Amino acid sequence: MIQATDLKKALYSMRDKMAEERDYLCELDRHLGDGDHGVTMDIGWKAVAQALDDLDAETDISVICKQVAMAFLNAVGSSVGPLYATGFLQAGKPFKGKNALTSEDVATFWIAFAEGIEARGGAKIGDKTMVDTLAPMAAYLRERGGGFDGEGALAAAEKGMESTKRLQANVGRSSRLGERSIGTIDPGAASAFLLFKAFCDSVQPREKV
Repeated sequence: MIQATDLKKALYSMRDKMAEERDYLCELDRHLGDGDHGVTMDIGWKAVAQALDDLDAETDISVICKQVAMAFLNAVGSSVGPLYATGFLQAGKPFKGKNALTSEDVATFWIAFAEGIEARGGAKIGDKTMVDTLAPMAAYLRERGGGFDGEGALAAAEKGMESTKRLQANVGRSSRLGERSIGTIDPGAASAFLLFKAFCDSVQPREKV
């Protein structure tokens, strides 16, 4: 079981990962956009951490996810704000009143997260976006069934992220670059992978969920 406190710990680790990888994400974005993706994600996740500080005693998973969503949305003005907000809202929705997640719940959480982002943004696999990371991760968990396999899901997410290097951007700011967008990993796909990795690294060493 992953308790609410474990989820919060994982979310804090996601904040730390965005701070650690801020410059790397900005470097990727300099090839495809305004070069600020790392800064944007760092700002958003620092706001998430502040919201978690304010929710120190809260144990309802859906409430935690809603506050994470609102904090990120309010802090981030770019298109990634609504996407991550929707992802966390959808991820937490099935767990209203619950203070812990079973292994099956964790899989459901991440499938709902990915599906929420895909539905909100409209991007599909092959468009060179975060969906190229998240959709394969969700597909792996969906097809596997049963409990959460972080190692396998992470491998699927990484493969999806790496695939964006070969893709031409079809949506978003980088789509205006046409063929020049080929050859660089999409920064949104990279940040989505890093966030999921931070989660897995946080929960897997303590317990094979």
